[in-house]
Amino acid sequence: MKIWFDVLTPKQILFFESMMERLERNHTILCTTRDYRELNGLINIRRSVVRRVGRHGGAPRDHKLRASIDRITELTPIIEEYSPDAVVSSCSPDAARMAYLLRIPHIGFSEAPHHNAALRLSVPLLHRLLIPAHIPKRRFSVFGIEQSRIVPYDALDAYMIVKNRPVQAKPPISKGHGERVILFRTYEEQAAYINKKVDVISMVTRIAKSMPDCRVVVLGRYEDEIAYLQRSLGDDITVIDRVVDSRIILEMTDVFIGSGGTMTVESALRGIPTISYNGVPNITEEYLVRQNLVKRAESVSAMVSATRELLECDKEGIQARARLYLSRMEDPGAVLEGVICSMDGDTA
Repeated sequence: MKIWFDVLTPKQILFFESMMERLERNHTILCTTRDYRELNGLINIRRSVVRRVGRHGGAPRDHKLRASIDRITELTPIIEEYSPDAVVSSCSPDAARMAYLLRIPHIGFSEAPHHNAALRLSVPLLHRLLIPAHIPKRRFSVFGIEQSRIVPYDALDAYMIVKNRPVQAKPPISKGHGERVILFRTYEEQAAYINKKVDVISMVTRIAKSMPDCRVVVLGRYEDEIAYLQRSLGDDITVIDRVVDSRIILEMTDVFIGSGGTMTVESALRGIPTISYNGVPNITEEYLVRQNLVKRAESVSAMVSATRELLECDKEGIQARARLYLSRMEDPGAVLEGVICSMDGDTA
């Protein structure tokens, strides 16, 4: 078969990487992406073979619309010529529109029912939707897909990222002997689903003042955001100004503080003591907090207390628990293969 993957975010390139490599053994793969800072950087780091088409629209909704229209216009002749037998994406609205009009079965993945806009535009048009089993099917069927078309898998999406092949890349920071690193990840403020603002400067500044014996490192997302962080935080706090492979920076981290998104989940599954400031409220973050794999701390004072606690915790015990948790998970790539194999003659 010829399979088209449409990959729109940094998380998606990491999530789909090993699936594409696995499927390439028996199928032909086309992977399209778009111009987007962190996505571009990860593609270069991981040497992924992709075709970049279109761009990220930024925060304003009218910019998102124009970017989508332009991208579909550019994609159309490429996909018509390639003539795929199936499309795979994380519910890409661009891929959904094209697959529907070109009568190509579209398999979507999602662990984010809070991605309201993208799901409304894509889910009703999907052939199958694959989701983590901890999320009830009804959270997605409300977007217009029958529950019989939803296929659960017993894993978190970050399983695929943790299990990816390692790559060689220069560490983004140098870590001194005995130095303890607190890594703070900013939230995705330009995403359509963001409905709250987080005072990142106050959080990071307070953490740094409360932990003078630790090195505080901030990993931003957007060029203008990174420039603002560098101006606002001063020389005592390290702001990483380039795209990094998450595995490499997390291996250097003693405590991770994230918004509750993909990197928060990855950190927890890698056995890093992890705090969520819940910048992006979502069902997977709630699940990890219930499982005691992530600590939630939404106020600055709670974050300071949680950081102090985790700096002194049993890290070997946390890592062992994460390994056990991972060992019980199902491979979503194998589930995708099964769905693709079952599609022969089935386009319902």
